[in-house]
Amino acid sequence: MRPSPFTLYPLHAVAASLVLLTTGCAVGPAYQRPTTPEVAAYKEAGDWVKAAPADALERGPWWQLFNDPVLNDLAARVEVSNQNVAAAVAAYAQARALVAEQRAGLFPSVTLNGGANRSGNGGGTGNTNNNAANNAAAGNRTNSNYQASLGAAWEPDVWGRLQNLSNGAAATAAASAADLATARLSAQGELAVNYLSLRQQDAQQALLASTLAGYARALDIAQNRYTAGIAAKTDVLQAQTQLANAKADEAGLQRTRAQLEHAIAVLVGQAPGNFSLPAALEWKPSVPDVPVGVPSTLLQRRPDIAAAERRVASANEQIGVAKAAYYPSLSLNASVGTAASRVADLFSAPAFLWSLGLSAAQVLFKGGALDARLDGANAAHAQAVARYRQTVLSAFQNVEDQLTGARVLQTQQALRAQASSAADQVEQQVLNRYRSGQISYTEVITAQTTALNARRALVQSTADRQTTAVALIQSLGGGWVATP
Repeated sequence: MRPSPFTLYPLHAVAASLVLLTTGCAVGPAYQRPTTPEVAAYKEAGDWVKAAPADALERGPWWQLFNDPVLNDLAARVEVSNQNVAAAVAAYAQARALVAEQRAGLFPSVTLNGGANRSGNGGGTGNTNNNAANNAAAGNRTNSNYQASLGAAWEPDVWGRLQNLSNGAAATAAASAADLATARLSAQGELAVNYLSLRQQDAQQALLASTLAGYARALDIAQNRYTAGIAAKTDVLQAQTQLANAKADEAGLQRTRAQLEHAIAVLVGQAPGNFSLPAALEWKPSVPDVPVGVPSTLLQRRPDIAAAERRVASANEQIGVAKAAYYPSLSLNASVGTAASRVADLFSAPAFLWSLGLSAAQVLFKGGALDARLDGANAAHAQAVARYRQTVLSAFQNVEDQLTGARVLQTQQALRAQASSAADQVEQQVLNRYRSGQISYTEVITAQTTALNARRALVQSTADRQTTAVALIQSLGGGWVATP
């Protein structure tokens, strides 16, 4: 039930306020973390690697699990050079400053004032020779007044409004800190995905370069057979077409690699024109085993979940602020000072002045504004709770999706390896049969195309496993450091 603005009449309000000055009475609701779905284990985890207890886990340099020194160096540069992370750092600093500002309202304010003025009256005739005489005749007087005072004012936080504001600011600052962790994790994850994709392009280019050499040899064979009169000109044309298409694919890979390199440059805070990554001499992909832990660990580790929960706490404090507006606002004022007509008399006993005061104000009617403000605070809290629960559900979905992807891609990679090995053997046998004149060149093209696609699919599946591992790490809230 809402408190009524007519509950305390003005005279009673002052008396009650005096009693409550020393006791205080917070009118906001006690904060309780919203409930979320309880899950005993991840559905798609299966026999996945189990993590150590949650208290042994903390975010760490998870990118080191991919055993790539270049990636380690780039990830460290994201921390200090990425502008999105820098903006999040500044937002966190701003939130902390707001906390300090709100906490300052709990303490009295002290001011020092001083002043001097000189005034007078008089009349003149405009005759400069008789100015002094005229002024004296008119009773001209000049007065001086000097003042100095020290004042203090304090708003007792009887109803907890100021404390609620301070707590709300602190919760917002904690949410901002979690936003910073989210921005950092997002930038690091994006960098890892782009870098691993770039290395995949290097592997694809190396694979295509080897394939182009094979296509060139096949073109020589077709040309020789045509020159000897044992093959048709169409064999040569088909070989030329296949070689040209493969070179076009190679140019496309170069374009994709350049775009990935540009994206990495921006992530580490550099202009693309000043940044380059040489091609890897040999691609040695490493796919880490990710310990998934238990769902409760996810709620403790994901920074976006932490941010959403802290915003619920901040919204809860705003309800207390809105409720406090129904009750009288109190203010204590005190001052001590002096006033005299001469500076030398400022500090004499007769010039001493002091004052003490207590004021109270109670809103009697505001056209329903207070009710509307409280309704708005309750609605904002309900909205924050819904977003928190949705964030938790989405986090569970992300983990389940990535676990499924990791398991399926692991199976696919083994099958892709078998298919690539078989396609390589078919390609070699078909090419030998063409040399002996047993089959047409069309079968050679078919076999070579199949073999190339199988090789590229194998490289792609390996890269997909790496990027899925990155996505799973992000879904779990970052890396981990677990005791044995």
